[in-house]
Amino acid sequence: MTLALIAGRGHLPSEVAEAQDVPPLVCAYEGVDPEGLTADLTFRLETLGTLLVQLGELGVTQVCFCGGIDRPQLDPSKLDTETMALVPLFQKALAAGDNGALQILKEIFEQTGFSVIAADQLVPDLVAPPGVLSEAWPDAQMRRDAARGEAVLAGLAPLDIGQACVIGKEQVLGVETMGGTDHLLSTLPPVARTANAILCKGPKDGQIREIDMPTIGPNTITAAHEAGLAGVIVDAGDVIILDSDRCAQLADDLGLVLWSRRGGEG
Repeated sequence: MTLALIAGRGHLPSEVAEAQDVPPLVCAYEGVDPEGLTADLTFRLETLGTLLVQLGELGVTQVCFCGGIDRPQLDPSKLDTETMALVPLFQKALAAGDNGALQILKEIFEQTGFSVIAADQLVPDLVAPPGVLSEAWPDAQMRRDAARGEAVLAGLAPLDIGQACVIGKEQVLGVETMGGTDHLLSTLPPVARTANAILCKGPKDGQIREIDMPTIGPNTITAAHEAGLAGVIVDAGDVIILDSDRCAQLADDLGLVLWSRRGGEG
């Protein structure tokens, strides 16, 4: 066994695990249960040093971060001996934006001797090819809104605050922040239901792709419908679509557009 999954919430860890010829070691953050998997090891931020030692002793050489984990709080009373030396890096990471924090986490694993592998490197089919995946196609207004969404995400990138926005009639109706996409969709203004608005999701400039690749799944399609949106637009080649066949079928059933869009496409 040379691969370990640092597994969080959702179905992504099990999709990655099931695609491997040799079952990977599953490491879960304390209190987070990966869907469809049993954790071999659990850890906390305060015991990360011990986890690194355990992985080395078990012959692990590659790690893949997959699934959602909320940004943890550091509890000094729970630090173990192996992790004490990492505290200055933790403090720097917790004070940084998402990209900055993830870059530090990636470097901790790499400097310990592990290769950090992106989920889509292990399962290339996770990333949808460009094209309209639903039966419904984007109309002229939706195409303008998608272009506006692309520009908004590019503008937000330096702020390091999110990977998604909602656009309706070329107006910005919401942007993703620390609450994530679910929170964005559940807090939209009423006009989103009458503007044929769309959810646009794509990577930030400088995205730490190996750890935090933007992801949607069937729950995203359902949540977009419940929010009154007309479509979900993702950046082709840069967003993971979990269970893409199911997502396309759901979009058809709910009358939504699902479009894996190339940058700059009209």
